[in-house]
This record gives sequence, structure tokens and C-alpha cells, in this order.
Amino acid sequence: MKKFFAVLLILMLALTALSGCGAKDNSAPSEDPTTDVTTIGVIFIGPVTDGGYNQAQNEGFQKVEEHFGDAVKLLRQESVPEDKQSVKSTAINMIDNGASIIIGTSFGYMDALEELALEYPDVTFLHFSGYKMNDTNFGNYFGAMEEARYLAGIVAGKMTETNKLGYIAAYEYTEVKIGINSFFLGARSVNPDVTMNVVYINSWGDAALEKAAAESLLAQGCDVLTQHADTSAAQVEAEKAGKFAIGYNLDNSKIAPKSFLTSPIWHHEVYLIPTIEKIIAGQYVPESYYGTIKDGYIGLAPLTDLVPDDVKTEVNAAYDKMKEGDFPVFVGPLKDNTGKEVVPAGSALTAHDDIWSIEWVLDGITAVE
Repeated sequence: MKKFFAVLLILMLALTALSGCGAKDNSAPSEDPTTDVTTIGVIFIGPVTDGGYNQAQNEGFQKVEEHFGDAVKLLRQESVPEDKQSVKSTAINMIDNGASIIIGTSFGYMDALEELALEYPDVTFLHFSGYKMNDTNFGNYFGAMEEARYLAGIVAGKMTETNKLGYIAAYEYTEVKIGINSFFLGARSVNPDVTMNVVYINSWGDAALEKAAAESLLAQGCDVLTQHADTSAAQVEAEKAGKFAIGYNLDNSKIAPKSFLTSPIWHHEVYLIPTIEKIIAGQYVPESYYGTIKDGYIGLAPLTDLVPDDVKTEVNAAYDKMKEGDFPVFVGPLKDNTGKEVVPAGSALTAHDDIWSIEWVLDGITAVE
């Protein structure tokens, strides 16, 4: 009998121990599967549905979200004017809501971001199209859009029947002049008789002004229009007039299918994704990034069916050379529209600083405000 009770006691103790272990497992807190989320604040100068500049920027950030998934959270603020107080207030509000990265997507945000970088040393600031930076938490990025502009110019030079091209330009500013000249050089490379009229609208994006400029250029006999402006208004006006258009920033072939030929475009995610990865890993070093066709940051929208096959072949040949990194755009001899030699024979502008010192427009271009 004693032996029976001893065995019974051992069994009861064992069951109690097992029960205790089970209770302990059931009551233990579960592991938290979540990881740290990086919040990124993005400031846009216009609406992200503008059919142009801001939409192209936003498409890059959408690819950022697709790449990182739940590891990043984006705070977007659209239509922020280029005055310092507006930019700083917007960015500070984003920082107060957890943003550790602030990205400004318009040139006029530069000075505000520079000051904020000093005020918030633990936040990383990135700026598109500017030139200021520091060595700790403020960098800038842009791209060699002159390459894609040149390719688009080849299309225009081949497609024009009047030998008059029209260019709607935002401001009389270096970036814009680089685009004007590179587009014209592309056109002249296949059509030495072509000329180009430029209208400055003194706005980065204003559909009404772009429409009026397009109407003016069409009235002057320009039969291929292009632009350095943010909306698709010029492409729509070209279609109404039965003429051709080359866009900017986006593939707008669906907006104006009877006029749209192609468009110089950005692939912003090519810069943003690896840069954000470095910031998250604590490995980011501020830089002035200048993306190219070779590295995939700059591109040309697919040539539409309006473009003949022989023109496509010529454009693709130039594109392939640019992809290899062996196709300078600004090759002498070149004269400006006052007759002054700006690039001597046997020379080429290849360095970033040389290209960004352009303050002229080429012989054959008429520019008015």
C-alpha cells in the first residue's frame, strides 16, 4: 500500500510540473514581430496628379513604398510654395510626426532645408535639383537630363516639316538653358536647317501659361513642341492643332495620343531606394548625385507609333552610346545666338561644373519672355 501511494504521489507531482510548464508557456508574452519603421517626409511644389513633374516625383516614391513595404512610412505634403517659412513649417510638422528623413523636391526649397539641417542634426535632408549640402546630414540629387533631351531632339528634328521647333521654358535659369540647348543640338544633329523658338513663362508649372505659350508657338509655325514646365497643357494644345509634342517628366502618350512622340523621364527610385537604405543602415554620406542614362536614373519614354522605324533606329543608336557612357552632348564648335564661340572645335563640355556654367543659348535659337 505504501508503495502504491508513493507511486501515486510521484505521478501527481509529475502532472503538476507539466501543468505548471504549460501554464507558464500560455501566459508568456508573444514575441513582437514588428520592426522599426522609418518615417520619411516628402514636400512637393504641386499636386501629385499634375500629369508631369510632381506626378513623376511621386511615382518614384511609390516605388520606394513598394520596395520597403511596412519598413517605411511616407508623409506627403503637396503644393508647398517655395518660400522659406512654408517649407520649414511643413518640414518641422513632419519631424514632429516622426520623420527622420525629409526630402524636398523643388529647387526653391534649398535654403530652407540647409537651415533645417543645422537645426535638426539627427534628421537627414535630401534635396532635388539644388547644389547645397553639408558633410553630415544634407545632400542633393539631380540628373543629366541633357542626355535625354538630346535624344528627344533627334526625334523632333526628324519629325518637323516646317523646320521650326517650339520650346515652353519655365525660367531663364541654367538648368532650363541646359535643356534648351541639348534638345536643339539633338535636332540639329539630324536636321541642320532646324531653328527653335523659346517662350519663358516664369513659372515651373502653370497650365494656363503653358497653354498660352503653346498657342503662341503654334501660331509662329512651330510644328513640334516641347517643354521644361510641369503640366501636360502644351501636349494637349499640340494635339488640338494637329501638330506633334514631346513631353517632360512622364510618358503622357495616353493624354495626347495623336500628338505625343516621347518624353525625357526620370527614374527617381534609382537614387532614392539605395540612398534610403544607406540612411537606415547608418551608412549615408552626403553627396551631390548626378544620375545618367548609364546608371538608369535618366531615360526616354518609349517612342510612340507616330515615330517612324528609321527614326527609332537613329535614336536607339545614340541611346546605346549614352548607355555606354561615351556620348558627350556639348561638342564644339558651338556658337551662341550672339555669334560668340562658347565651345571651341575639338573641345567638349563633359564635367558637371562646365555644363552647369551654361548661361547662353545656341545660334539658331530665339528666346523671349
